[in-house]
Amino acid sequence: QVHLVESGGGLVQPGGSLRLSCVVSGFTLDDYAMGWFRQAPGKEREFVAAISRSGGNTYYADSVKGRFTISRDNAKNTVYLQMNSLKLEDTAVYYCAATVVSLFGPYDVWGQGTQVTVSS
Repeated sequence: QVHLVESGGGLVQPGGSLRLSCVVSGFTLDDYAMGWFRQAPGKEREFVAAISRSGGNTYYADSVKGRFTISRDNAKNTVYLQMNSLKLEDTAVYYCAATVVSLFGPYDVWGQGTQVTVSS
């Protein structure tokens, strides 16, 4: 069975940092491009960042450019999202997802999500 399990969420103050991890099992990670998405209360799920199979290409939503960094370690079957300079509006449930098509989807394998709350 294919599983993506996110971790690393929590409560942080504005300006703080957090690193999310997504551990993949049930498939070969390097066969998939990976993405991070988030969904805030009352809002639609939105794209955050994506990384190609080898890690050579990345793409970010404008709202997180310069603050977030997506990376992957295929040997560890893990994808990361380093979040710096966190803002109140970054509060959301963050999901990792996998695609065999492209950085732009379709993403058809999803994790359960991890809560990130930015508050002071």
